[in-house]
Amino acid sequence: MGGGRSSKNNLAYLFVMPSIFLLFVFTFYPILNLIYLSFYDYNLIGKKKFVGWKNYSVLLFSKTDFLQAMRNTMVFALTVLLLSIFLAVLLAMWLRKDSFLNRLVQKSIFFPYLISTVSCAYIWSWMFDMDRGILNYLLGLCHLAKSKWLNSSEMVIFCVAVVAVWKSLGYYLLIVLYAIKAIPKNILEAASLESNNSFLIFWKIIFPMISPQLFFLVITITANAYKTFDLVKVMTNGGPGNSSDVLVTYIYRQAFEMNAKIGLASASATILLGITIFLTFSYSRLMSKQIFYQ
Repeated sequence: MGGGRSSKNNLAYLFVMPSIFLLFVFTFYPILNLIYLSFYDYNLIGKKKFVGWKNYSVLLFSKTDFLQAMRNTMVFALTVLLLSIFLAVLLAMWLRKDSFLNRLVQKSIFFPYLISTVSCAYIWSWMFDMDRGILNYLLGLCHLAKSKWLNSSEMVIFCVAVVAVWKSLGYYLLIVLYAIKAIPKNILEAASLESNNSFLIFWKIIFPMISPQLFFLVITITANAYKTFDLVKVMTNGGPGNSSDVLVTYIYRQAFEMNAKIGLASASATILLGITIFLTFSYSRLMSKQIFYQ
């Protein structure tokens, strides 16, 4: 018996080994190498020079553009998170009844998720254009003043955030919608008999029962927002000035456009990794008691 069980375990490990190997090569090793390079002054040509914590101190205390990128990333991530969760829940509550119109709207909202992000960025860049954009054209038809949109340092990061929400909202909507549809109908019927207040039913019944899916979305949306690159690169390239520069575009610029400062880029990426891990851990601790698992 013991020998047979041992051979089955060995066979199971054998099947898992290719996945573990790929995980190590493409995930663990790059992360360890990233942290290793963050302690060196390196430009891909000369020899690596160990500088200890200098790259981190330069970024956190001397590089104002890095701190600006951190602030922009936080504002962008918070905007995308709040808008995505709010709209996904609001639309899911509206579309939960099965009808032809609701199915059509649901598919229409999901369609942008299937489009290339770069294509979406170019389309929205044209729509936000000050002179030829459709948004300013519509404002003109309403006899309203034209907006600078992507040319405004105050508005640009929110404009990019709106595009990010529009792009992925359909995916988030599906998750929330089918979580609501999975709630047993007898629970909702009993709640409707107790109270006619729709908001109270949502807050006391529906919201707790879809909390695992919302928790998943909070983690997913935050992680995706912090690693956003293509939208910002195509739409604004971090401008005007550094007003829409985010951490990933900053890392890209240090690594490929600033004489290949691999040490600084690696330190920036390590800080981004640390922020993501910290936020994930904090969400888990803060929301663990608020999640209702059926």
